[in-house]
Amino acid sequence: MSRTIDLNSDLGEAFGAHQVGYDAELFDLISSANVACGWHGGDPRVMERTVRTCMEKGIAIGAHPGYADLVGFGRREIRMSPDEARTDTLYQTAALDGFCRAAGVKMHHVKAHGAFYNAAVKDRTLSDAIAAGVKSFDPSLVMLAQPGTHLFAASVAAGLPTAREGFIDRGYNPDGTLVARGTPGALITDPSEASERVLRLMQDGRLRAVDGTDLELEVDSLCIHSDTPGAVAVLTRVREDLEKAGVRIATFAGR
Repeated sequence: MSRTIDLNSDLGEAFGAHQVGYDAELFDLISSANVACGWHGGDPRVMERTVRTCMEKGIAIGAHPGYADLVGFGRREIRMSPDEARTDTLYQTAALDGFCRAAGVKMHHVKAHGAFYNAAVKDRTLSDAIAAGVKSFDPSLVMLAQPGTHLFAASVAAGLPTAREGFIDRGYNPDGTLVARGTPGALITDPSEASERVLRLMQDGRLRAVDGTDLELEVDSLCIHSDTPGAVAVLTRVREDLEKAGVRIATFAGR
């Protein structure tokens, strides 16, 4: 097996004295980071520290805009107008870019967070608004999105470089969407199971859905959530097995 894949994680989601996720351990296992912009998680100090650590370790930095929902960690859907979605995306992307500029590093990509992401994959109007917010700030930023979704199509239509994302630690429905959190099969926390799924995906382009059917899926980047139980053990095993199989770990490029 000879191929390149990016490993990304959603980082910088701590807030004040509240710690979230396994950021310190994951920095050495990933090639790209999606950094919270202060609305679903993160704060100015956390944003700055996360950007600087990514720069020191050669990790590509992306903005991770979400709903303004610290209490729900951005995993509760909020109804909003397209203009609100566009300007919220612009605001958060620009905020993280400020810390990137101060550190002397260029921001690489944007990935919507949580319920913002999950709503957009099913809603073209919302997806167009997110893509418009990114494009108005910097049309060279890569949008990271699930292939075959409205968010991916909207990004391509907006002329943004776009990369296909898959998930190491999440179960899939037969239609290619993610199994809702809190329902059976939503999380993949066993390192062996996660690695087997990833290796099959890399070799055959197939992934087993929660109902047992196979999905055909091509990806440029694989995500693990920093707050998934056992995330470090899962990603350690996945990365080791990928490298043993001859897969090179490197930051994704848009297409």
